[in-house]
Amino acid sequence: MDGSGHTDQGRHAGGPGSVGRKESDLYSGGTEVIPEEKKRDSSGVDQGVMTDTGGQVVMLGPEESLHAVKVLRLKEGDPVVVVDGCGNWHEGEISGVHPKHCQVTLLRVVRNHEPRPYWLHVAMAPTKNNERTEWFLEKATEIGIDVFTPLICRYSERRQTNGGRLEKVAIAAMKQSLKAWLPRIAGDTPFEKLIEEPFRGDKFIAHCYPGEKPWLKDLVTPGSNVLVLIGPEGDFSREEVEIALAADFREVSLGPSRLRTETAALVACHTVALVNH
Repeated sequence: MDGSGHTDQGRHAGGPGSVGRKESDLYSGGTEVIPEEKKRDSSGVDQGVMTDTGGQVVMLGPEESLHAVKVLRLKEGDPVVVVDGCGNWHEGEISGVHPKHCQVTLLRVVRNHEPRPYWLHVAMAPTKNNERTEWFLEKATEIGIDVFTPLICRYSERRQTNGGRLEKVAIAAMKQSLKAWLPRIAGDTPFEKLIEEPFRGDKFIAHCYPGEKPWLKDLVTPGSNVLVLIGPEGDFSREEVEIALAADFREVSLGPSRLRTETAALVACHTVALVNH
């Protein structure tokens, strides 16, 4: 469950960090389009350095092709950026226009594109209103998150989520915020199961029961792996809190205000990001 996290602030045409006409950002669909060997950093490629790809040609999936042709109205020769969700930032140009299988010739690539110095997993109880969960995931992807787990708790009002829909939300947010990393969307997970899973890093649970609790911002260590649990509208049960504490989770406060589930999760996400910058 632990690992390295990544973020990016976007790029423009003309090379890493240069200013120019912004290119269209497209999602290749991960392993379905970009060959696996092209996703891994070889010993001869420095992470974060732009290298020539030798004109590799990839085919976008149906949804991304339709978006490129009908929405962005791209034509042959137009510059584009293609990301695969695994940290590879490809700069290239449209070499074949088709609403179902648009073709892109990749010219340059930055592997491990601007990684974040920390790794974050947020496990949040799904909100009764699906749109609120999607709102959180969208904003968290923009800020920086590595794993999102819909956490099924005793008082959860929703016990099932649409993983496919959540992934689409995350993909759209990744492209909109010009990132190269797509967070992993875990399946709906019972509270007890997640607690039992091994995690090498700092583990926190945010709840509303009275008592002195340190603020999350005071406990997060820069550069660390972080797991934060956020409960449902009715909060965690006392038994769940006790189970988490027995499993070496630390109880934390996110501030003096009572927050909605999705707001609390976003505050946690933003807090971890601020501590690391």
